[in-house]
Amino acid sequence: MAPPPPDHDVRRMGNTPEPAEPPSLPPEQIIQKFAAKEDEFVAVRPTYGARKTIRIDEFDRQGKLAGQFLMVSETIRAADGRIVSKVIEHPQSTLHVFALEPEDVKELERIPQFPLNSGQLAKYDLKYIGQETIDEIETYIFKVTPKALDRTHAYLDGIVWVDTKYLEVVKTYGRWVNELGDVKFATMPFSTFETYRENVDGKYWFPNYERADETLHLKDGDFPVRLVIKWSDFKPLPAAISAPSATPVAAPSPPAGTPPSVPQ
Repeated sequence: MAPPPPDHDVRRMGNTPEPAEPPSLPPEQIIQKFAAKEDEFVAVRPTYGARKTIRIDEFDRQGKLAGQFLMVSETIRAADGRIVSKVIEHPQSTLHVFALEPEDVKELERIPQFPLNSGQLAKYDLKYIGQETIDEIETYIFKVTPKALDRTHAYLDGIVWVDTKYLEVVKTYGRWVNELGDVKFATMPFSTFETYRENVDGKYWFPNYERADETLHLKDGDFPVRLVIKWSDFKPLPAAISAPSATPVAAPSPPAGTPPSVPQ
């Protein structure tokens, strides 16, 4: 079994980056190419299973771990052919600051993993702002801003990092917003997410590490909380087994001398 993805050295960027050197390709061409890759990943990702670990940490005023929620599940194909999430380590919780229900954790599945496929590009302004090395990968950096907001859809407001060689998104950072402000998931306070990706089978870049940090402002004081989601052990799901068809009824034998039928 492969080891779980490591915690990344999360780095924040300022609102005024250094002057950007021009990329080797026109920014519009880079955007179109990575969006086409995103289309491919959106289509292929549901055909892969993975182990998923969700962890929520609470910290005290001194920054020490004070409580934790942990759940591990695995995406598999059930005997009836359905793709399901099977809990392999039932939720364990020592959280004190806020209550967490299984339904709340399920809400995390609403966070889009591929927000910038070609069908979404028209909804955003993307601006090239520079280059940076991420986990030893040279990347182009684009700032992502929604063109318009409404009340029923969540839009990414943040930054994406694109591999300079293969033009694939390797990291995203930002918050989800709509017309009413930051989008929250169930009763959890998290709204800004940093997501790293892993190369799978030498072809696809799937999210493998997601982190969000917030501070709860309560009457007893301020309490930092952190969400970490990890995906590991990516592998193609087995094909669904088709139900056996009914045994056909044998047709009567044709009269002697009748030529065989010709397939249409």
